[in-house]
Amino acid sequence: MSPRLLFTIVFIEGYCSLGAEIIALRRLIPHVGSSIVVTAPTIGLFLLALALGYHSGSRVAANYRGVVARNFLISAGLMGTGLAGDSVNAIFAGSSAAMAYLVFIGAILCPLAWLLGQTVPILTNLMRAQRSGEAAGRALYWSTLGSFLGSVTLSLVVMQVLGVWAAVLLGALMLVAGAALVQRPRPLTATLLIAVTALSLAANVGDRQRADTAYADYAVQAVTRYDMLSPRAFVVNNQNASVIDNSEPPRYARYVQHLRRILLDDLRFSDRDILVLGAGGFTLSHGEPLNRYTYVDIDPAIRAIAERDFLREAARGEFIATDARRFVIDTTRRFDAIVVDVYSARTSIPGHLVTREFWRDTRRALKPGSVMLANLILDGKLASPYARNLLATIESAYGRCAVEVLAKSAPVSNVIVTCFAADSSEAVRVYVDERNLADIDSARSP
Repeated sequence: MSPRLLFTIVFIEGYCSLGAEIIALRRLIPHVGSSIVVTAPTIGLFLLALALGYHSGSRVAANYRGVVARNFLISAGLMGTGLAGDSVNAIFAGSSAAMAYLVFIGAILCPLAWLLGQTVPILTNLMRAQRSGEAAGRALYWSTLGSFLGSVTLSLVVMQVLGVWAAVLLGALMLVAGAALVQRPRPLTATLLIAVTALSLAANVGDRQRADTAYADYAVQAVTRYDMLSPRAFVVNNQNASVIDNSEPPRYARYVQHLRRILLDDLRFSDRDILVLGAGGFTLSHGEPLNRYTYVDIDPAIRAIAERDFLREAARGEFIATDARRFVIDTTRRFDAIVVDVYSARTSIPGHLVTREFWRDTRRALKPGSVMLANLILDGKLASPYARNLLATIESAYGRCAVEVLAKSAPVSNVIVTCFAADSSEAVRVYVDERNLADIDSARSP
């Protein structure tokens, strides 16, 4: 095999193997989120399968081209169909998230990594080099270069411009091309290559109308609400992020109406600056001309999608596409209210947005005495370790906050936390029978 052809095959392997990992991590977000407990095992299992592939490839002693061509063909099928949006949704639709995750990793991602991992050790047998170190080094260079370009171009270009479906299809077609290049296809092999190409096209081209970006899956679906007129939901990563109906004036999701009531009725906000972390469907400012709203969301495409498919009109307020924590750290602006409504999946807030440091950063972005409102999805009794620890973390930055469970009888509920950025240097104390200062404290309180 000529060096140019060999390095082309190795480059395709590197591009598609790491590309498959990037796509897999993106496909998992709507179902299990993007926390470290998801990404770390996924990366670890992928690398384990890759290592096993290296070992298996080192034991191949004949028919080098045929084995690599076969591996590329099978990998193209796994990538083109197994990583398609409908396939991943089907895996997670029929079982628990943990079981579906294991099926996805064990049946799609790891076999793909194992097959492609065999490429470099197999093809180095065909290199004309005086030293084995030179052969391995040059092959690993082109493979790693492909991995670098695959991770960068798929995540920053292809997914951003065309969508996740295009990244899946590009990887599958590159593997089909690699299989054809490494060994001249025989009639049966050519038929299989055509079949895999057709299946990959069928599984992914239909997703062109799906609003999915590098950050999230979006959809607008009709929902049933007894007190709403023809309501529709803005679905982000399989969760109803916002709801709006056709009433005049429109009605919104219960938690949004609750937030609006706090800001407009309880606090009587007018001519104020309100920062919203997590854009959702931009309904907090919908039809609300009294205040100035600034939305921050990590996905640059969310506003255009929400305006086109959900609101069906222009969203009110300024929009900034950046990470919520990065914004509150860097901004020199100070707001009258901050609304925190950030989710990467149904009940999953990104891990860096639940720490004490993040809540302190939000407090620094508030004017003195202003308010922070957080929409959380927790168990209705607030009894889980996550609920108790998250609420304690928020109060470690703000002091005592009001906590309102909107659906107290439900297993999972929206929970609205209201905190004021008020300074209180006096330490708290517990009233006891022997030294009860409750009456004195009550008398000197407003």
